[in-house]
Amino acid sequence: MSYTERQQKRAEIRAMFKSNVRRRLLVDKVVVGTVVVCALAAIIPLIWILGTAVYSGLPALNWEFLTGEPGAVGAGQISIGPAIQGTVIIIALTSVIGLPIGIMGGIYLAEYGGSSYFARQIRFFLDVFMQVPSIVLGIFAFLAIVLTLGYYTVWAGAIALSFIMFPIVARSTEEALRMVPWTYREAGAALGLSKMVITLRIVLSQAKKGILTGVLLSVSRVGGETAPLIMTILGSNIFFSGFESSTDALPLRIWRLSLQPYDEARIAGWGAALTLVIIIFAIHVGVRYFFLRDKSGKGLRGTLKV
Repeated sequence: MSYTERQQKRAEIRAMFKSNVRRRLLVDKVVVGTVVVCALAAIIPLIWILGTAVYSGLPALNWEFLTGEPGAVGAGQISIGPAIQGTVIIIALTSVIGLPIGIMGGIYLAEYGGSSYFARQIRFFLDVFMQVPSIVLGIFAFLAIVLTLGYYTVWAGAIALSFIMFPIVARSTEEALRMVPWTYREAGAALGLSKMVITLRIVLSQAKKGILTGVLLSVSRVGGETAPLIMTILGSNIFFSGFESSTDALPLRIWRLSLQPYDEARIAGWGAALTLVIIIFAIHVGVRYFFLRDKSGKGLRGTLKV
């Protein structure tokens, strides 16, 4: 091959390389642009909803509104004190029931069940539970608990919401545990630790961020559910008087206020919605602060990066 032919060949290769690079850069820009557009499409409605809740609900927030008992719509001050108290109680009681079941179920599926027939069936039923409309679970709790006992009760609402919570927690726990490298388990076994100790002391410690993400997701989900509460706790205009009686909750109060044609009811409904958002946000920040803060003592500043 002559010198001229070699130069021509090199020029062709350089042209092909430049063309390939330009094509890759163009594809990269298109993909990045698409991702940015999709992210904005997801974030803008969220910002709009939160902005509307703050703009419309902030005028209603005051001490009497947050602590008093609901009065008659159209007759004066509307308050949501019992609804706030009931929401906190319902979320706490649902977590006590649903979180242990979900976390233990996720541990079994990830560490013990594997690909066995029984584990596959559990995953199938968990996926089915996650897709069942919440009103169906509320009707089930109504038929199984409320009609059996003969009265509305906080326990019925908590059990109905726990059916929504534990499938989310179980599946997220399983996925979080599966993300832990297998070498961690091998290192524990090499030290002579039992499988239970390895799972509880090593694997769970490494997967706590993923597990808590699933926990917070489930808490957010049950905190805003209305249909199961209509069928189980009914609602009340007084403060909490016992687990064997009906109580109020913010989703119920928002729903009832939305049915009223009065301007003060509309403003109070937005105020209740904003209060619910603040409660869920406080739960998220509190859990991340107490469970995910780093050992250097940076606290909340480090946990919010999770």
